[in-house]
Amino acid sequence: MKKVVCIFIFCFICFSCEDVIDVDLETSEPRLVIDASISWEKGTQGNDQEIKLSLTAPYFDRDIPPAIGATVTITDSHNNVFNFQEEFRTGIYRNTTFIPEINGVYTLTVSYEGEIYTATETLKPVVPIDFVEQNNNGGFSGDEIELKAYYTDPENEENYYLFEFGNPGNMPTLEVYDDEFNNGNQIFGFYVDEDLKTDDVLRIKISGISQRCYEYINILLQQTDDDTGDPFETQPATVRGNCVNQTNSDNFPLGYFRLTETDVFFYTVQ
Repeated sequence: MKKVVCIFIFCFICFSCEDVIDVDLETSEPRLVIDASISWEKGTQGNDQEIKLSLTAPYFDRDIPPAIGATVTITDSHNNVFNFQEEFRTGIYRNTTFIPEINGVYTLTVSYEGEIYTATETLKPVVPIDFVEQNNNGGFSGDEIELKAYYTDPENEENYYLFEFGNPGNMPTLEVYDDEFNNGNQIFGFYVDEDLKTDDVLRIKISGISQRCYEYINILLQQTDDDTGDPFETQPATVRGNCVNQTNSDNFPLGYFRLTETDVFFYTVQ
């Protein structure tokens, strides 16, 4: 009987100590997030472009609120103004008459809730992908499929590249490269995925980017790389792009305005 009573008391203590813990995360006023990636694919006119505006949300929120009702324009160095019209209150703003120009300088202007945001960037050229090489004995385990997308870097130029690897319609894997030690040589973008299998179709995209854009994306990739899984580790700092709030500098936006020439290569895994 004494044994039964002891077990009962132990269970009572255990259940009595089971408290609900509320995680009190610091919240702040929503900030504007500007996803303005103007991409001119080789072989196209580059007239159809879109810009996405959203707002930051609390940590546990799954939905990303769109920034609706903004006025969005891009102005080129010839004073051509391209107006982006919102699509059905989605925070997606489109233009179908954009005129891309290699090394052209463009200024983005966003007017949202009484504040003006601007950014200026240059449309960077890019070389095409020469070919893709497959190795079936790659990765740490030695049995993963790895791909190398080769391209030839121009001589006597300082170039920066963004690679995007992935299945069409899915979120791509990003890699950035510079030519500091490979100027004028044939080099490659690298991709490995343990889930790749024969007959998978990959969309490989190379884009020319500015040095500042390279540094911005590189920092983001370092912060979002495989972590330790420790919930108490120091959280990454806010990475600010090239967009500036001209009305209230304290209410700075997130995101980036970039313009790139791109080359797209579809590869079927062998």
